[in-house]
Amino acid sequence: MTDNSPTASRFGVDRQLSKVPEVTVWFWVIKILCTTVGESFADWISLTLGVGLNRTAVIFTVLLLVVLSYQLRLPRYVPGVYWSTVVVLSVSGTLYTDILTDILTDSLAVPLAVSTSCFAVLLGVVFGIWYARERTLSIHSIVTRPRELYYWLAVLVTFALGTAIGDWTLSITGWGPGTSVLLPAGLIAAIAVGRRLGANAVLSFWLAYILTRPLGANLGDWLASPVADHGLGMGTALTSVIFLLAILLVVGYLTCTKRDVINDRPTPAPRPAREPLMLGYYLVVAVATGLLLGWAAAQPHDAGSGTEETGGSAAPALAPGAATARFPADTVASFRAITTDILDRVRSGDQAGARARITDLETAWDDAQPRLQPLDEAGWGAVDQRIDAALTAVRANPPDSTAEIGALTALSSTL
Repeated sequence: MTDNSPTASRFGVDRQLSKVPEVTVWFWVIKILCTTVGESFADWISLTLGVGLNRTAVIFTVLLLVVLSYQLRLPRYVPGVYWSTVVVLSVSGTLYTDILTDILTDSLAVPLAVSTSCFAVLLGVVFGIWYARERTLSIHSIVTRPRELYYWLAVLVTFALGTAIGDWTLSITGWGPGTSVLLPAGLIAAIAVGRRLGANAVLSFWLAYILTRPLGANLGDWLASPVADHGLGMGTALTSVIFLLAILLVVGYLTCTKRDVINDRPTPAPRPAREPLMLGYYLVVAVATGLLLGWAAAQPHDAGSGTEETGGSAAPALAPGAATARFPADTVASFRAITTDILDRVRSGDQAGARARITDLETAWDDAQPRLQPLDEAGWGAVDQRIDAALTAVRANPPDSTAEIGALTALSSTL
């Protein structure tokens, strides 16, 4: 994975025509800002404005094709165009992974550990083909159309992998907003230390790049989530506006100063003798992270909590019906009737019927989300987490009737 291509090793014109920015502290600041916007802006458009997940995905797919086409046609790195592409890709990537989560995790009951592994393999395949064709994965070598296409494809897959890692981590730990920010932030800091001490530059870059996705998404959830859900209560609209303005300010600064333009400045000399040692350091960090997650998973927490969309907090303890007090009575009654039907089927041993009916509940709840969530976001979040817990219990393989009855009873009480 070393950058040993002739094009990347020359200075002068080829280096000045790089299509990506230099990796400075500003790169990471703006990347995290973009990732946070991707989470909050996608939620604002699809949920708060009621456009819907699929329609929002179509809109941003078209927008992505437009900005990416413009980016590919440019002969060199232009901050405004490059970071506009990253922002749109962040929003689009969030929407795509939300759709995949609905299909794989909610509908097909594919465990998040499996989907995370699949995305990791897919990213490995992208990197493998990229390296086999170009003999480098360094972003300092993005000076040809094929390399730039590989780069953007890898960026898109890192969004999917980072999202899956974040969702899986929250699902097994039950961490809420705020707390969930600490792990990816700490891992990125550990990678920065490793890079400073001589770790492989390409490996360090892409590891940190993947982790910016759960960091930015968790940060966005923490800022936007209601105070009742342990967030800061800023909402998705205000969070999106603040971070978009921050992106504009940073991009304006970089455009004027050109501090992130790859030019003739010599890059730090690699220290290959230290790379095996630092690889061991990364393995130690990985093992420590696994032990931390194992410990957190063993602590008592709501098994239905811990997704990026809900903020990862446990459903708040509310009196029966309190969460739905502001919702239309007939709509709530229909949800309660479906829940009762599912519960009856579980108790009678009709597992296939229970799974079919809970899919009806999931579809009805998703369809009603644009109408209900603006009425009472905290109440909607409480019911949503109960429904997620019921979905997980009913779709478990093998089924556990005790867990199913407990989850459905809790949902019925919340309704």
